[in-house]
Amino acid sequence: MLSILDPRPVDQRTPVAPESDWDAIRSWTDEQYMHFDVRPTGRAVVPSSSMFSVSVGDIVMTRFSYGVGVDLRDFDSDSGNILVLTTLRGMTRHSAGAHEDACLGTGQTFVADCSRTDYRLVADPEHLQLNLTIPHRCLADLALRWWGFVPDDRLWAHRCELGGPGSPWLALLSYAAQTAAVAPEEVASGQIGRNLQEMIAAHLLDEWARRAGVDLRAAPEVSAPGYVRTAVHYIDEHARELPTVADVAAAAGVSVRTLSGAFGAYLGMTPRAYLVEQRLQGVYRELARGATTVAAAARAWGYVNMGVFAGAYRRRFGEPPSATLLRGCGGTVAPGG
Repeated sequence: MLSILDPRPVDQRTPVAPESDWDAIRSWTDEQYMHFDVRPTGRAVVPSSSMFSVSVGDIVMTRFSYGVGVDLRDFDSDSGNILVLTTLRGMTRHSAGAHEDACLGTGQTFVADCSRTDYRLVADPEHLQLNLTIPHRCLADLALRWWGFVPDDRLWAHRCELGGPGSPWLALLSYAAQTAAVAPEEVASGQIGRNLQEMIAAHLLDEWARRAGVDLRAAPEVSAPGYVRTAVHYIDEHARELPTVADVAAAAGVSVRTLSGAFGAYLGMTPRAYLVEQRLQGVYRELARGATTVAAAARAWGYVNMGVFAGAYRRRFGEPPSATLLRGCGGTVAPGG
């Protein structure tokens, strides 16, 4: 198992001195994954970390361990990254829901979109991971091209285990790791890497959607044109700034009429409705983390009229924003919430 899930070139597999400097490890993990909080657990607090990374197109593949037990939390949602974590050795425990954890052993994989949901990981001192850091935009773009629409947060907010020993997913990971080990430059920036990225993203999306109960094939089987993907990315990145439909159309290089028609055909909604959805989802994520107030979260996403905001929020999520915040705070609302 370990030998075929090792992306390191053969000449780099000889034992090297582990990294014991927390600052150096944090700097590396910030770059490869995103910023998050690390807390050592157990008696050993001095790390003995093994670190290796290689790019697979836009995906970062890492082989990594801290060498001590750790509790990881507060992953940066603004990074826009999805984590796909496969346990190669030891045991890991992943937050799978409000009061649910998933304990993984060798060959098991867990996926969490840190741009759409809170996530926490606890690993024992023996852990060793083969991890993928995948930009959310990569999977959203592929969903548009292959299935003609971008899934909503029923998919992205669903954290779950997938694959497992003997699964096609683990076989694909093994193939990608072995290819990276013998052709790292081609995998990083060549056609091989682009093909591998597409294979990984498509397989991940398909299995993840089935686990989340999302039917990717319910949408028209027509690839969305590039300007629709450009518009979606523009709205995702600028939703807080309240762009007009004209702004979005200009960024995509088409007329407002063309953009509106394409959104209806491929996303089943208008550009304005898609913008409203992203703003409401942004407020929901902030309230679910419990680190703000209702008023502050609404203002951050461009809402001025709190009555209009509260009505739209209740219609979308079936509860008032204060209820989401209450859960995020563990039952207590921050002052002003």
